[in-house]
Amino acid sequence: MIRSVLRWAWRNPAAGGSLVFLVGLFILAVLAPVVAPYSPTAQNANDTLAEPSLQHWIGTDDLGRDILSRLIHGAPATLYASFLAVTVACVIGIPIGLLAGFLGGWVDDVISRVIDALLSFPAIVLAIGVTGALGIGLTNGMLAVGIVFSPQLARLVRAQTLVVKQELYVDAARCFGASLGRIILRHIMPNAIQPVIVQVTLLLAVALLAEASLSFLGLGVQPPQPSWGAMLARAYTYMEIAPEQMYAPGIAILLTALAFNTLGEALRVALDPTMKRR
Repeated sequence: MIRSVLRWAWRNPAAGGSLVFLVGLFILAVLAPVVAPYSPTAQNANDTLAEPSLQHWIGTDDLGRDILSRLIHGAPATLYASFLAVTVACVIGIPIGLLAGFLGGWVDDVISRVIDALLSFPAIVLAIGVTGALGIGLTNGMLAVGIVFSPQLARLVRAQTLVVKQELYVDAARCFGASLGRIILRHIMPNAIQPVIVQVTLLLAVALLAEASLSFLGLGVQPPQPSWGAMLARAYTYMEIAPEQMYAPGIAILLTALAFNTLGEALRVALDPTMKRR
């Protein structure tokens, strides 16, 4: 297994680099209390908006808090938010897509119309509306994002299910008297899941940007807890006098989203035989 991953990473340098970056980010998030040089909430009124130095490698914010420490401690919240949103989307979207594609008929019609209606709304606007209903906070915000993402996964799973259920092995399972649940779990879902894996990887990047957007608007992570989106929002206030405050969280968001996207694109090529180079 490890050798296969290493060979794949060697053949895809961009994907391998993205994978190394993401693994390093996860390790950094886990070890944040040990690695960070300062507490992310420790304030120093005598050292506000300080430029990078030996004491503070990326400088300090308007409250004298070390930006590097807040960046490191913001990684767990940002990654947690991304995976929570995508998990919620999978829990809601995959079963709905499987039922719509397999049952067909009026069930498919009703579910498809609901999906189309939800997809007609701008994602961030719908997420803001759901967050307003659930309440402000990181978990509620990402639950809202997960609900917004679920129609995309449902539509993808439905399309794959419509194709897979026509296969002969599904007809054979019916002839042998397999139950509906067994057919879906043992025959439909395993053969329709590959595009979903790719889409999930891509949605992680979108979820990260959504968390940053909600935190920027004050609907996600609440002070003093650090997150990259909240740091960017606070730095925006002082953009004219200390524009460098925005660089660290902005670059962190950019690189992480780019790594997820690159990894997702590499998985799409690897899992789809029509995309592989001869």
